[in-house]
Amino acid sequence: MTSPIVLLAALAASLAAPAALAQAPAAGAPAKDQFALLETSRGKIAVRLLPQKAPKAVENFVQPAQGKKAWTDPTSGKQVTQPLYDGTLFHRVIPGFMIQGGDPLSRGAPLGETASVVGRPFGTGNPGFTFADELEKPPAKPFAKGCQLAMANSGPNTNGSQFFITETATPWLDPKACGAAGGACGYVHFGEGVCGCELVAPIARAGNGQTKLVKVTITNKAPSCK
Repeated sequence: MTSPIVLLAALAASLAAPAALAQAPAAGAPAKDQFALLETSRGKIAVRLLPQKAPKAVENFVQPAQGKKAWTDPTSGKQVTQPLYDGTLFHRVIPGFMIQGGDPLSRGAPLGETASVVGRPFGTGNPGFTFADELEKPPAKPFAKGCQLAMANSGPNTNGSQFFITETATPWLDPKACGAAGGACGYVHFGEGVCGCELVAPIARAGNGQTKLVKVTITNKAPSCK
């Protein structure tokens, strides 16, 4: 028998992401796994995406990655429909903690660059859209181990395109009770590493902007990092 908790989670996901449901499998059919392969200038990292946990976050990562969702180029102010993440930099990295990327301001920038052609520092760019948090209730511990994929933000419900991958366990990132809508504050956890996680440490040690995210590929088959 399906538990009430599972039924409530399924209902919440259906209310939060109607667009995703349009592509959902027929009733009774097993949901397909979904993965993202991040090809960097230092090697490959693959993550399993978690749409059952954070459907909006997965949708707003996958569709821009595939060029299926329009976003605003912050250097021109124009809307474009092309893969957002390809050619961006890991613009902010902290050894022993995490690597952060996904700022469209850094697209096409050379390694080591810290600001865009319009003079704005990397880390301040956004894709022209935001979406709401999808946080587990405390005392959930989504960051109990390393190689976790989450959305970077500047406060509650400010998720855009920037993301980070943790290097080690980071329990201080776990959701905390607060007065925000939903009763929790933190970082939306929407993926977990399946291979290539050993690259996070050297990318972090290399320094800000020293590693390029060459290409992001979305697949339903577990990718190889070889």
